[in-house]
Amino acid sequence: VGFYSAYLVADKVEVHSKNNDDETYIWESSAGGSFTIHQDDNIEEIPRGTKIILHLREDMMEYVEEKRLKEIIKKHSQFIGYPIKLQVEKEREKEISDDEAEEEEVKKEDEDTPKIEDVDEEKEKEKKTKKIKEKYNELEELNKTKPIWTRTPDDITEEEYGSFYK
Repeated sequence: VGFYSAYLVADKVEVHSKNNDDETYIWESSAGGSFTIHQDDNIEEIPRGTKIILHLREDMMEYVEEKRLKEIIKKHSQFIGYPIKLQVEKEREKEISDDEAEEEEVKKEDEDTPKIEDVDEEKEKEKKTKKIKEKYNELEELNKTKPIWTRTPDDITEEEYGSFYK
């Protein structure tokens, strides 16, 4: 049932697979008992391993939500020994020079009036900065917990035992 459960949410499934000493191959199927296998022409894809792409059905778009994916992975893959990573969009504050703010101040002044400028070396060195929120993508490992059977019994709590045998 495992792999074929992908068709509960997807119309089409692609499995990209690469061995160290071989080319990347793609297995594709839309269920129905037929599939195709072909060599991947896109060289930059994966250096090694497997990538699975699910083309979700329209009524299954809840599985695109980051929160929902994290819940499912935590529930069903908590003790898997291989890393499961999800590409997430994050935000960070970044300080940039505020040249635009200076330009706006100059525009506000009347262009017909003469300008008197004091040259102050300290002011020139001191740049105006503003903080902006920058979005970026990052691979976040979701199953950081080591498998229970690889740890010493003294390090495992009762809750972890209970959650594993649930």
